[in-house]
Amino acid sequence: MTYPDDFINKIICGDCLEVMKEIPDKSVDLILTDPPYGINFQSNYRKTKYDKIENDDNFPLWIFEEFNRIAKRAVYVFCRWDNLGELPKPKSVIAWVKNNWSMGDLLHEHGRQWEAICFYPQEEHEFIKRIPDVIRVNRTGNNLHPTEKPVDLMIQIIQANKGDLILDPFLGSGTTAVACKHLKRNFIGIEISPEYCKIANERLRQGILL
Repeated sequence: MTYPDDFINKIICGDCLEVMKEIPDKSVDLILTDPPYGINFQSNYRKTKYDKIENDDNFPLWIFEEFNRIAKRAVYVFCRWDNLGELPKPKSVIAWVKNNWSMGDLLHEHGRQWEAICFYPQEEHEFIKRIPDVIRVNRTGNNLHPTEKPVDLMIQIIQANKGDLILDPFLGSGTTAVACKHLKRNFIGIEISPEYCKIANERLRQGILL
């Protein structure tokens, strides 16, 4: 692969750690991604069950060294509340408030209605519009991916920041790429699962914003 011709506005099927080695220092404006949380999750409440998420044994802390190397404006990383103690300290944390309770211990834990998004501004960071640290957007039905994020959530984060090129190294079903296409921004998507790469490419082809 050759950067940028084989990367920009492409979905690359592969291990993001290996693919990111090919991306030059400070060549991506924003990183916005939803990595595996280290909970080894598989829903038991769907009639059609998804396979367990690839590499979802531990939160991939190794990504931050590469993120800091590649991003020149900002990094946004989704996580659970109990990941916050192990991640590098963010500048701030966005609470994404959903329209439903999320997964967890149904007997001995309060039903969480929010998910954390850690914000790491880089040297050239600049807001277009400073948004609050609470965003209310309805969750999806996870029809395409077990941890699918709403396009509108990604749109709100991306359009708050300056920067034309957005990287999502854990692309899943392609939500970040779809949001970038809607906003007419460039993207790089990396996803290890061929099945989800196919779904993401189809969403882009059809222009699906759901």
